[in-house]
Amino acid sequence: MYFETTRSMAVTVQPIYLEDQSEPEENHFIWAYHVRIENQGSETVQLISRHWKITDSNGGMKEVQGEGVVGEQPVLHPGETFEYTSGTPLPTSSGIMHGTYQMMTEDGDAFDITIPAFSLDIPDAEHRMN
Repeated sequence: MYFETTRSMAVTVQPIYLEDQSEPEENHFIWAYHVRIENQGSETVQLISRHWKITDSNGGMKEVQGEGVVGEQPVLHPGETFEYTSGTPLPTSSGIMHGTYQMMTEDGDAFDITIPAFSLDIPDAEHRMN
């Protein structure tokens, strides 16, 4: 598990290699990642957008940006959490992801929170990014 707190917003990520959906002989590796966002502060906030940077072990990087997560822009009141699972393919057996979520308070104050960098490694991989 990977963990980061920014402005009282705690983000936990757990990556999971999906062996049954991967095709190593075709250089196609699939991971799921489960994210938990917890509002540990005193303000109600909404997740507006996401920005991911995904790097494979060859140094290839792609960026993913968009509104919300999994089609939602959740509102988190103090003490509330939001969890979701998504996934990403890679052309290599290892990589790393990190990024930010843009949040907004009820007063219209926008701020970014950090998504912790996390490794995408198949079990028993010889070359690991992290």
